[in-house]
Amino acid sequence: MLIKSFKSIGIEDIPAVGGKNASLGEMYNQLTSKGIRIPNGFATTSAAFWKFLKENHIEEALQNILTGLDRKNYGNLSLIGERARDLILKGEFSHEFTSAIVEAYKNLGKDAAVAVRSSATAEDLPDASFAGQHETFLNVRGEEAVLQAAKKCFASLYTNRAIKYREDKGFKHSDVALSVGVQLMVRADKGCSGVGFTIEPESGFENAILLSGVWGLGENIVQGTVTPDEFYVFKPSLRNGKYSILQKNWAIKN
Repeated sequence: MLIKSFKSIGIEDIPAVGGKNASLGEMYNQLTSKGIRIPNGFATTSAAFWKFLKENHIEEALQNILTGLDRKNYGNLSLIGERARDLILKGEFSHEFTSAIVEAYKNLGKDAAVAVRSSATAEDLPDASFAGQHETFLNVRGEEAVLQAAKKCFASLYTNRAIKYREDKGFKHSDVALSVGVQLMVRADKGCSGVGFTIEPESGFENAILLSGVWGLGENIVQGTVTPDEFYVFKPSLRNGKYSILQKNWAIKN
């Protein structure tokens, strides 16, 4: 299978669509019925990624490029990454794969604006987090633009930082596939966005939630380009219907 819609994806599908897309599918299926609005979308599968490499005869060439990586000082990391990405970007999607992406995109609406996001099969695991290692493209509109963004996501499996992270964590490069998530954009200019941690991320305290929010796109938080508003929420108080905000920090807004 080359494409899976969010409604057919669950958390058990990490090997097929990576941690990020598996989580999106899980949220879509478990939370939509509870009134939480999760934008719809679809994901390309790891099988589609392996098939793309095989059809373009890239597997062996990639392996040869990575064999030349200086694993002591990483002095040639930029060159190795550039060569690997260029190899993938020169590859061609098959007619079957192109048609599957275009059809799934059309099902989201005519010329819909979408986010095209990378999701590696070694991502968001208990012992590894690839957050920020691969590429995301926002407000992508049109069939050709979606196809080009999807290929760039494939290539981003070999960003310099992703290569180094896999080396540090002991992941074999040839064992990791890249899934592409295509999800409807939310009109961030009419609202706000943010990031939520169900456990306080610094201390690991299980009874606190950290919510960070900004006006506009959530990517501004992820990239660190703006300082968000932050709220620490105490779970037991929230469950009991009591005042639950432990701390709030307001960011300066121009």
